[in-house]
Amino acid sequence: MIDLSSKVAVVTGGTRGIGLATVRALAEAGASVVLTGRDEAVAKEKAAAVAAEFDADVSGLALDVTDSKAVAGLIRGVAKERGRLDVVVANAGVLEDALIGMIRDDLVDRMLTTNVAGTIYTVQAAARAMMKHKTGAIVVLASIVGEKGSAGQTAYAASKAAVGNIARSTAKELGRYGIRVNGVAPGVIETSMTSHLGEEVLDKRAADTPLGRLGKADEVARVIRFLASDDASFVTGQIVGVDGGLVL
Repeated sequence: MIDLSSKVAVVTGGTRGIGLATVRALAEAGASVVLTGRDEAVAKEKAAAVAAEFDADVSGLALDVTDSKAVAGLIRGVAKERGRLDVVVANAGVLEDALIGMIRDDLVDRMLTTNVAGTIYTVQAAARAMMKHKTGAIVVLASIVGEKGSAGQTAYAASKAAVGNIARSTAKELGRYGIRVNGVAPGVIETSMTSHLGEEVLDKRAADTPLGRLGKADEVARVIRFLASDDASFVTGQIVGVDGGLVL
């Protein structure tokens, strides 16, 4: 078991899916975790459930990652209150499908503002807090769609390609401060974000995956936990595929 008992972590978008699975994985390893979500009541409810499950220090706060000042304030506040900040997982994101001829302006704005700008704001705030102690691990949520594209997901693919390059670029900047930045690129994972695809589409995606099935949120979370840990102390600037071989 990876030991994160001395670590303080923040996970954005931590109330469901991969984000919640990541909160659980970090708490299980002993980390003190702050999860965020748009709805404060939901964030607190999910945090309390994880805290009780693992007898861990888990708290929930409201956060809109598209608000740069709110992101900076929350992360700065956590670092000040806890005396340190070791891990930040920039997980918050949105997905909406649309064929190229049907992409609305508001969809483009939502994808780029949440997935790209929100990730930049989160990584920026994390870096500022971590520079003081010259150590830290940041993990961002990319996607195999950002690497290979997907029909009907042009805006989403563009946003996730950008997220991957946020990790690569900031890893080059922040290595001198002892801060590692990596990403994970999930394939088709069984979460509420993919449930809209329908059983027929999901069955086809599973059949196209070399491992012959869809992924589970906790399988992605365990990779994030590794990247956040000291076991990955010489790993930075990498986008780790968690896709069952679908990208091949």
